[in-house]
Amino acid sequence: MLLRENVYESLRSDILSCRLAPGDDMREQELAVRYAVSRQPVREALARLAREHLVTVQPRQGYRVNPISLSDARDLLRFRAALEPACVAEAIENAADAALKRLDQFRSFSGDHEAFIAYNRAFHTALANASGNRRMATALRDLIEQADRLVRVSIANLKGHNPAKLVAEHAALIDAMQRRDRRTALRIIKDHISQTEKRVLPALKRNAVIVEGSEA
Repeated sequence: MLLRENVYESLRSDILSCRLAPGDDMREQELAVRYAVSRQPVREALARLAREHLVTVQPRQGYRVNPISLSDARDLLRFRAALEPACVAEAIENAADAALKRLDQFRSFSGDHEAFIAYNRAFHTALANASGNRRMATALRDLIEQADRLVRVSIANLKGHNPAKLVAEHAALIDAMQRRDRRTALRIIKDHISQTEKRVLPALKRNAVIVEGSEA
């Protein structure tokens, strides 16, 4: 992989994992030291991330990791609500039995919050890949990665966060997909995403790094 791609992927990962937190200021030279590269690949990576709305250029001051607005969080979750059921439907229609069988690895989970975020990301990524639709899967994987930042910012404020309940929902979805029961699977995934929105958005609203003014 080219050096500039490595820098972009590392910087993007640090933002989405909140190692570089919403609202953090960044300078090219400091990032060049952080990633042990020259400033040019850092500048190129930051330009790409600005186009993805993850950072903002501050003239003569450097860059800032974009805070999360409630409107952007809502847009992201509702885009996912439109796209992920479509991926599930494609998987039910087109995926091989063996591909759906591989979802069994997500029927159980044990670990802490950070481990759950990784497990959850892997499960929803597997759903995207099972669709067999390359463009839809790529778009959904990007949404899933960006949703990780919402969860990390909000998770300390989530009330009644119950991984066992969410894993049970995953297992029910897997059952329906393996039966090729499209109607039940779509009901489950739509309700799953709707409940995510109901949990995450109020928690985000209570968090100091959220920008409410951009809702207009």
